[in-house]
Amino acid sequence: MAVEAARSRRAVSHSTAASLNPGRIVILNGAPRSGKSSIAAAIQETFEGPWMNLGVDVYANAITPPRYRPSIGLRPGGERPDLEPLVVRFYAALYESVAAHSRLGLNVVTDVGHHDAFSAPRGLLADGARRLAGLPVLFVGVHCPIDEILRRRSSPEPGREGRYLTAPPGQPAPAPVALWQSEVHRPGLYDLEIDTSRLTPAQCAERIAMRLGDRHAGPTAFERLAGRIPE
Repeated sequence: MAVEAARSRRAVSHSTAASLNPGRIVILNGAPRSGKSSIAAAIQETFEGPWMNLGVDVYANAITPPRYRPSIGLRPGGERPDLEPLVVRFYAALYESVAAHSRLGLNVVTDVGHHDAFSAPRGLLADGARRLAGLPVLFVGVHCPIDEILRRRSSPEPGREGRYLTAPPGQPAPAPVALWQSEVHRPGLYDLEIDTSRLTPAQCAERIAMRLGDRHAGPTAFERLAGRIPE
């Protein structure tokens, strides 16, 4: 009993110490093929200490059962109203997981594609912001022009062939691709915005590192988003 009690006290002590020094959280938000995964990989490779990746690819492709996919990768346009109630819970679980890692002193990078263009507004971004209240979050808007998005969709990495909608040269972008471009950056509140058509993943990671080191005063993007009420 004495040994178990001592272990319990040590666990509480370690948990308290971590909660006083929570891990940093970087959330990369942008359309598919905008370069989020490459930036997340650069962060994991170059930033000091362990950075855990809890992004959309991991959650949708490795955690969610196949019959409930695309999970949190559900596209704008209300394509699967039957999945939307589950997607609300999936996103809540994702952000609770991010919070748990941070409270244990682990840094987290999360690449997502937030939108509210479901069959009905779901308010997922504001809900996620509330779940991360009190934790150090940097919300990054990852931009990329649609012409470059289409080029990348036409030239996917090995293993991703046939996964992305695209269009022949000179033809307009498919409706879901255009919707991603118009919906993913609403309402557009960010701490930092980067353009992956102009910067390499390593350069994007450098910009993020610089911003993490800037201890500026004032509310962060997630602090402002947490107060938004879904329409």
